[in-house]
Amino acid sequence: MTPALAIRAATLDAAKVIGREGELGSITPGKFADLVAERGKPMADIHVMEHIARFIKRGEVFR
Repeated sequence: MTPALAIRAATLDAAKVIGREGELGSITPGKFADLVAERGKPMADIHVMEHIARFIKRGEVFR
């Protein structure tokens, strides 16, 4: 599985499986937007996802 497919499986595809793709799974106006920030490039090396730099949940930034 490519890094892009792994990220899609964990986001948009996961939202579809639970029937919530209208509100979760992608960065789209009107959807909830909890985000993670990485120091590397997960599309080039998925292993950077093991060390999350920070994340945003309900508008609050966590480190």
